Amino acid sequence: MIKGNNICLDTIEVNDLEKLRKWRNRPDFRKFFREYQEINADMQRKWYETRVVNDNSTLMFAIRDNETQELLGCCGLCYINWVHRHADLSLYIGKNGAYIDDGGIAEESCQLLFRYGFEELGLNKIWTEIYDFDEKKFALYHKLGFEQDGLLREHYFYGGRWHDSRMMSLLKSEWQK
Repeated sequence: MIKGNNICLDTIEVNDLEKLRKWRNRPDFRKFFREYQEINADMQRKWYETRVVNDNSTLMFAIRDNETQELLGCCGLCYINWVHRHADLSLYIGKNGAYIDDGGIAEESCQLLFRYGFEELGLNKIWTEIYDFDEKKFALYHKLGFEQDGLLREHYFYGGRWHDSRMMSLLKSEWQK
């Protein structure tokens, strides 16, 4: 468990899967994910068993309230490259349909992941891909010090039109400042 002031990053348990699946399948959330299709319970269970439990290039966490242990969302480091020391950031807050909340849960989750990734795992870079219409995540990541590394033009099709995809990253040296 990685404990912060208000939340903790904890193991994802089997009894969390249905709630995570329902959040993950929300159309207003799903449009922000690379994995765009709805998933059923079997697919969620397979993801849990293959990625969460048995894949050393994926470290996913349940975001929980410190006092109540209520499940608030999910975050993690994916596609970890142990040679080149970088990982993809994954994050969403399901509580109250927030996706990215204004109350600090997403921000504190990221800070805990950064500390874990940079200090414990020895990563040099945490990167992410977000779509041009994902203004909440862009604002959060910009606030946390991410820089835009590149732009993939007309890379994602949603809502009947093409959207650009931003590649962003935070280096350990930038985080330490």
